[in-house]
Amino acid sequence: MAEPSERSAELKTDETVEGSSSFDDNSDANCGENDETVKTFKDLGVTEVLCEACEQLGWKSPTKIQIEAIPVALQGRDVIGLAETGSGKTGAFALPILQSLLSSAQRLHTLVLTPTRELAFQISEQFEALGSSIGVKCAVIVGGIDMMSQSLVLAKKPHIVIATPGRLIDHMENTKGFSLRALKFLVMDEADRILNMDFETEVDKILKVIPRDRRTFLFSATMTKKVQKLQRAALRDPVKCAVSTKYSTVDKLQQYYIFIPSKYKDCYLVSILNELAGNSFIIFCSTCNNAQRVALLLRNLGITAIPLHGQMSQNKRLGALNKFKAKSRSVLLATDVASRGLDIPHVDCVINYDIPTHSKDYIHRVGRTARAGRSGKSITFVTQYDVELFQRIETLIGKKLPAFPTQEEEVMMLVERVSEAQRFARLEMKEQGEKRKRPKGGDGDADDTEQASGVRKKVRGGPGGPGGGGGGGKKKKGGPAWRGGR
Repeated sequence: MAEPSERSAELKTDETVEGSSSFDDNSDANCGENDETVKTFKDLGVTEVLCEACEQLGWKSPTKIQIEAIPVALQGRDVIGLAETGSGKTGAFALPILQSLLSSAQRLHTLVLTPTRELAFQISEQFEALGSSIGVKCAVIVGGIDMMSQSLVLAKKPHIVIATPGRLIDHMENTKGFSLRALKFLVMDEADRILNMDFETEVDKILKVIPRDRRTFLFSATMTKKVQKLQRAALRDPVKCAVSTKYSTVDKLQQYYIFIPSKYKDCYLVSILNELAGNSFIIFCSTCNNAQRVALLLRNLGITAIPLHGQMSQNKRLGALNKFKAKSRSVLLATDVASRGLDIPHVDCVINYDIPTHSKDYIHRVGRTARAGRSGKSITFVTQYDVELFQRIETLIGKKLPAFPTQEEEVMMLVERVSEAQRFARLEMKEQGEKRKRPKGGDGDADDTEQASGVRKKVRGGPGGPGGGGGGGKKKKGGPAWRGGR
C-alpha cells in the first residue's frame, strides 16, 4: 500500500517540508489544499467543549499534522500520522478520541501503547488536561510500579488506558476481570519503536485479544518498513497523513558536530557546558553506566546534573524528570529512554555525547529541543571511531552539518580538573556498585547521585593524606575555581 508513497517521499529533497500531503490507497483526496483556509479547531470539526479545552491549554490554532489528521480521524478512518518532533502529534490523536467518547461514553474505550514509561505519563497528562471538563479518567499502566495498585485502578474501569506493552500483558494474564474486548481505539505512539523487534511478541499478543472492528492510529516522527507489515495485520483502509518529507529535523534547530579524540570527550563536554552556561541541556549517552558516570563527573565540578536511565527505580526516574522540568537542575544526563516523545519546553541544547548507533534515533534525540516553533541547538560529539555513523546520520537527514567552534587551548586547560573529577566519579560508581550488592544496608537510594558524595567525605576526612586533603579542598572551591581557570 505505502510502497509508491515511500518512493516518492525519498525522491523529494529536504526542502519541501511545507507541502503537506495525505494519501490513501483508493481515494485520491488530498487534504493539502485546505492548509491555508483552515485555521481553528472548530473548522476541523472539533466540538465546542474540546475547542474550549484547547483554548485553556493555550493551543490557539491547530498544527499541520492536526489539520491533516483530525478531520480524517473524525470521519472514522484509520490514520498513520508522520510528522517531525514537537509538532503536536498527541493532540492529533487525543482530540478525535475524546470527541468519540463524548458521543458514546464507554469504559475501557481507548488503549494507547507507548515505548517508554515517562512518555506514558506525559500522554496521560495531555488527555487529562484536554478532557478535564468532561471528566475523562485515565490509567497509566507501566512497569516499575506496584501491580496491585494498578489492578485497583483498572477495576474502576477508566476510559483511557495508557500502557507500555510488557506490563499491559501482565495485567491481561493475571488481573481478573480486566479485558479489552470492548475496545474502540488503539493508538501506537512512536509506532515504529513499538513495532520493533523488542515489543513484537507483546504487540502480537495484544492484537489477538482486542476486537477487530476498532479504529487504529499510528503516530511517529520516523516510520519503518515494519509499519507496513502492521498495516496488513491491523489497519483497515488507512489514510496516511504525512506532513514532512521522509525524515526531517525541524528548521529552527541549529545542528552542529564537533570532531574530537575520544580521550578528551569529558573535557570538551565541560568546556561546552561552560561556554553555553545558563541554558538547559539534555546530554545523551549510550549506556546507563556512562550516563551515571558523566552525571557524577559534572556534579564533582559543581554543575547541577541529574541522570535518567533504565537502571533507576521508577520513582527516581520521574523525580529526575520533574527536577529537570522545574529547572532546579540544568543538565539532564539520559540514555535513549528519554529520546522519544518527551516534551520539555525549555530545553535549549541537546548534546549527543555518544553518537546514536541507529541514525533514526538521532532525529528523536535532537527533537527534544526546538519544539513547537521554538529554536534550539544540537551538538554531536564525533570521535575517531564514529565517523561512519556520523556520515549515515548526515545522509539520513540530507544535510551537511557545520562544525561547532571550540578553542582547543582553552579545553586543554581543563584537563587536570576534569581528570580529578573523573577519578572521584569512578570511586563513587564503585561505591554505588558495592551498595547494590549488599542490600541489607536498607539504603535503596543508591541510584540517585544527590547523596553519593560518600567518597569525597572519606577523602576529605582521610588519615591526613596530602592527596585526600587537596582533593577535598579543590571540591570546596569547585564552582568558581574551574570557571575562573580560563
